Amino acid sequence: MTPEQGIVLGVAGFLGGAVNSVAGGGSLISFPALLAVGYPGVTANMTNTVALWPGYVGATAAYRRELEGQRSRAIVLGATCIAGGALGSVLLLTTPARVFKQAVPWLILLACALFALQPLASRALAKRQASSKEHRSLALHAAVLLGAIYGAYFGAGLGIVLLAVLGFAIPACLQELNGLKQVLSVIINSVAVVAYGVFGPVAWTAVAIMAVASLAGGRLGGSFARRLSPILLRVLVLGFGVTVGCILFARQ
Repeated sequence: MTPEQGIVLGVAGFLGGAVNSVAGGGSLISFPALLAVGYPGVTANMTNTVALWPGYVGATAAYRRELEGQRSRAIVLGATCIAGGALGSVLLLTTPARVFKQAVPWLILLACALFALQPLASRALAKRQASSKEHRSLALHAAVLLGAIYGAYFGAGLGIVLLAVLGFAIPACLQELNGLKQVLSVIINSVAVVAYGVFGPVAWTAVAIMAVASLAGGRLGGSFARRLSPILLRVLVLGFGVTVGCILFARQ
């Protein structure tokens, strides 16, 4: 790895951590950066998952207060997340690289769409809280399972998917759901990190650079990102993600 490539990854990790701390969607910055410096799609995806894991843990710690009283929810849904995370990890480890390469532009654009719709989803969930009735239905666990599979396989937009699923099934305020979402995200990514760390082609040098940078970005860059207009921040992230998706389409 050249010094220039290290700088690119460090900046991408910092920005990804900052964006994740504010709005989510940091993988739309960090994953394309790994592709840009020359890592193959599967390696870039696994490396990105491992590198951003500390950020998920830090975000969960910040939601300790909102997680009070949600132990049973976290345990029950966490078991489903472990199963989904394992399935998604196996899927990525066994999928031919060419299949993942063909799917990446679609996955990036899907993540962009989810990121764009996040404000609408948050408002809709807030309106549903008063009339929702919590249940432990098969439909809820099936939806969480699919979200966990997606999260371990690709990851970008996972938090948005989980928040939408939880909001339509659990009568809690948005901040409590966000805390639960953070716990489930940590569980899914922990399964993926173990699987990829043992069996996957993880670029550990890139992980070392990006993990430290993402932690710094979440702690320091978040204060800067919060000063930006939420609309401007969202437009910048979406513009970057859509551009990368279109470029990858053109290369196929």
